Amino acid sequence: MIEKERVRIADIAEELGVSTATVSNVIHGKTKKISDATVKRVQQLLEEREYIPSMAGILLAQNDSKIIGVIIHDHPKYEGHLLEDPFISSALNFLSYEIDKNGYFMMIKTTTEIQDIIRFASMWNLSGMVLIGFCEQDYRNLRDRIRIPFVVYDGFFDVPGRICNIVINNFDGGYQVGRYFSELGHKKMLCISDNDICMDLERYKGFQKAALESGIGADFMVIPLDYESRQKFYKEHLGKLKEYTAIFAVSDFYAAELMQFLMKQGLRVPDDISIAGFDDTPVCRQTVPGLTSVRQDCRLRAEKAVTILQKLGNGEEEGTVITLPVELKIRSSTAECTKSK
Repeated sequence: MIEKERVRIADIAEELGVSTATVSNVIHGKTKKISDATVKRVQQLLEEREYIPSMAGILLAQNDSKIIGVIIHDHPKYEGHLLEDPFISSALNFLSYEIDKNGYFMMIKTTTEIQDIIRFASMWNLSGMVLIGFCEQDYRNLRDRIRIPFVVYDGFFDVPGRICNIVINNFDGGYQVGRYFSELGHKKMLCISDNDICMDLERYKGFQKAALESGIGADFMVIPLDYESRQKFYKEHLGKLKEYTAIFAVSDFYAAELMQFLMKQGLRVPDDISIAGFDDTPVCRQTVPGLTSVRQDCRLRAEKAVTILQKLGNGEEEGTVITLPVELKIRSSTAECTKSK
């Protein structure tokens, strides 16, 4: 099959005897200085020749490109699989829906450098950005260097200032897990994370508070970032892990991974040990047993993000912090404690 040769702006201009600038202006809707007759002639020939415009060219030529960039920090802990992470993929899924519903286009960028964000935003004349996973100083530097509106997922600030930050109630999520474990009769509880700062620390603090209210304690264990090191760490600390009847992992990924490891070591979940995660990503419904987890509403967060970006673009907002509620979703990875450890 012979492909039809693509019609160029220059071809349309030559056939009509007008300049390429005139044809380009008609395509991009800049017709104030062009006669109605000429506009009609150009539009008719464009239709007859089945001219296919470059969407990128049209968007970049407009004051509002209608492109929202979603920029995600490619942290080493993802080990080259950032977009496969359950939380990241879930967030992108709902952002894609909301961005499209509001008449925008979504572009995704992964990077570790703040300078890449500035180049990316300028190159595509972005209407707005959603930033995920960067640190406070990065957000502040970006706010001071570009005018493009942006919102932050899970920023951790002492004073947010002009940053629009959409967070979840991490403390309450951890608290709900701790209270639930306590109600099940667990008296030896552990929280695991790959760090002891920011949102993960808040989740542990909530977990610990619930445990203390029940007259017991909750320990904290920092695990390695990469998979091979974690597996080695778990093997080396298996004796310690067996001392606990309930473990709360600060992400579903770590919870599912640990549950799989423990079961391979002959431990029964939840009979020997209860496991809970955080985020309630689809993986929770795919594990056997199903994973108890703290649910955050990714759809609601995406809705808030797009709404705030529109307000920022209209000058109706400068900075805000929105804290969204979380809810514990109970599944079969947790059960009453039948042992005294």
